[in-house]
Amino acid sequence: MTIRIGNAPCSWGVEFAGDPRNPAWRDVLKECAQAGYTGIELGPVGFMPEDPAELGEALSEHGLDLIGGVVFRPFHDPDAWDDVLDGAVRTCKALRAHGAQHLVLIDSISPRRAPTAGRAEAAEQMDAAEWSAFRDRIEQIARMGAEDYGLTVGIHAHAAGFIDFEPELERLLDEVSEDILKICFDTGHHSYAGFDPVAFMKRHMDRISYMHFKDIDPVVKAAVIAKGTGFYDACGQGIFCNLGQGDVDFPAVRQVLLDAGFEGWCTVEQDCDPTLDVRPKDDAVANRNYLESIGF
Repeated sequence: MTIRIGNAPCSWGVEFAGDPRNPAWRDVLKECAQAGYTGIELGPVGFMPEDPAELGEALSEHGLDLIGGVVFRPFHDPDAWDDVLDGAVRTCKALRAHGAQHLVLIDSISPRRAPTAGRAEAAEQMDAAEWSAFRDRIEQIARMGAEDYGLTVGIHAHAAGFIDFEPELERLLDEVSEDILKICFDTGHHSYAGFDPVAFMKRHMDRISYMHFKDIDPVVKAAVIAKGTGFYDACGQGIFCNLGQGDVDFPAVRQVLLDAGFEGWCTVEQDCDPTLDVRPKDDAVANRNYLESIGF
């Protein structure tokens, strides 16, 4: 099993490129490398320089490979299509410029879904026409990434979006060709949604192309679900704990990957609130040490 372990800017609190609370991008690269990782995600396009020479020099300086990038945009909103397309095209260009492979598509948080994150039975569903158009938008970006840019495209379920719960994810997988759309599987979001990540991996390992490692504090999860707490407030309350301290069975995750002969990147993502007294580098070190302790 050849698995490489990376990290991502969201572990330093970077969710949106223009957020004034963001740390300096060079500091994120430096701390990621110092914490023992060999690769990093792009983060929201625009956070890191879009000039390939500038970013390439910095990646090389720190011995980091660019793994992939996330299009975290409102696929659910037809009026936001220009924003979705802009983010997707710019991300694809950045990934190809640095030889990165993984384009990750995430339907961003919807006000219609935010109060029911983690409660599948209470969540509002799209009607047939809305779902069809939503699926087609995802499919269009997936086809562009795969066919025009030669990337491996993965759909990523995310709390408070319209691809959140296991049935929605599996429905999309049934309706969009595996040739253009794989799975970027996030262990933490699957647990947040109320489903078993290891069981899902066993059923769908043949379509999982990329992994996001995230753990969930079960006490915080129970509280935020009961209260209908928003996603970012839940991050601030520490729902995403250090790996090995939550309810995700990472030794079992490793065994599923081992049994499947998985080769490629697994990226740590520990979303945090940058306004709080957090120490992202310390968490990054602890997470890398934990993964090493269980054989990664």
